[in-house]
Amino acid sequence: MTPFEPCQLLLLRHGIAADPAPGQADAERPLTEAGRRRTSAVLQRLVQLDWGCDRLLSSPLLRAQQTAELALAAGLAPQLELAQALAPGGEAPALLRTLQGHGVSWRRLALVGHEPDLSTLAAGLIGASPGSLQLKKAGVALLEWSPAGWQLLVLATPRLLVQ
Repeated sequence: MTPFEPCQLLLLRHGIAADPAPGQADAERPLTEAGRRRTSAVLQRLVQLDWGCDRLLSSPLLRAQQTAELALAAGLAPQLELAQALAPGGEAPALLRTLQGHGVSWRRLALVGHEPDLSTLAAGLIGASPGSLQLKKAGVALLEWSPAGWQLLVLATPRLLVQ
């Protein structure tokens, strides 16, 4: 991405996940059936809105990875890459800086991850205070970068996207 090339960042929180079973690691919690249905409906709506992405990166945790796989199945992006930086407590801002700094180009980049990391990333990019934004499960935020900086275009709940 050159400094004057506008691009967009689509942040997608994973769908509704199962409560942890006894002895189950947090990283192994799958999406529930309701989570799969709701997330699929949101992703189909994003495709209808022509919000397709050039790249899709996801947290390696099962619930996020399953959300990203649903995005692939819906046609939101051509392929999936796992990024440890998108795991809870990871370094999503550093990942984004690395992608930008190495000349990686995209029209729209999708990141699938967790709260509060995604909303903290969005808030930091637009200059808002941490905690001022919140992504619901299967919710999305769309940001755009231009020479003026990052701007929040959309912050949407699944209910807003899917009636």
